[in-house]
Amino acid sequence: MLTSLQNPLVKQLRKLQQAKERQRQHQFLLEGTHLIQEALAVGYPLQTVCHTEEWQARYPDLWQQATQQAGRVESVSPAVLAAIATTVHPDGVVAVASQGQRSLPVPIRPKLGLLVDTLQDPGNLGTLIRTGVAAGAEGIWLSPKSVDPHHPKVLRASAGQWFRLPLTVVPDWRSTIADWQAQGIQIVATCPTASLPYWQADLRPPTLILLGNEGAGLSADLVARADRQVKIPHFGPVESLNVAIVAALMLYEVQRQRQSWVGDGN
Repeated sequence: MLTSLQNPLVKQLRKLQQAKERQRQHQFLLEGTHLIQEALAVGYPLQTVCHTEEWQARYPDLWQQATQQAGRVESVSPAVLAAIATTVHPDGVVAVASQGQRSLPVPIRPKLGLLVDTLQDPGNLGTLIRTGVAAGAEGIWLSPKSVDPHHPKVLRASAGQWFRLPLTVVPDWRSTIADWQAQGIQIVATCPTASLPYWQADLRPPTLILLGNEGAGLSADLVARADRQVKIPHFGPVESLNVAIVAALMLYEVQRQRQSWVGDGN
């Protein structure tokens, strides 16, 4: 059992709490039983799994699966696990995985997806991922200045769906949007100043939904590049909606319109 915070492995894993170290080591943390289950279920390679003896006793089958699929499995003291984890009350297991191990291909010509510009809150991104999977999105594309997609809170907020949706960072929005438009994919920007309610837009063709920053929204440049702009009407004194709520409304409206029983989509 590892009991020292000065152990080289423990020191390495604690560094992964920082974004710059995740980028430098090209690794990230998976915290909690549910995320470990989801990673093992889809065959995402785990380099190291650290667990307490109590966790092993509670989840013997999952522990056995981890010993078979992970590169290294270590029993650690509760104090060591608490030092590795970013949560206040970790449930007894933390794993480390390499970035870039996703087997999910990013669709070249998606029929439905989210373009997210400068999103800052990891909880919002995690919720977007979870919502995207539930609503049938084929991928999420992020601008370079968005939150780190390997942030521990992103993975937790996704409720394990992080492993089931293609997620990539787009270096150049302008050329990427132009390429999609050349393929007949419409770009729909959510904008509070738009005149068209989102349910009146024709979302049946291949569509990518453009979402902006939590505080500033979309830049004028990105709004101008969209094929159409839609708004989410507010019927009360609310300044704005959470970006994940906007995504859910838009994605499910797309699916509503695309069902055979919808008729003209109105």
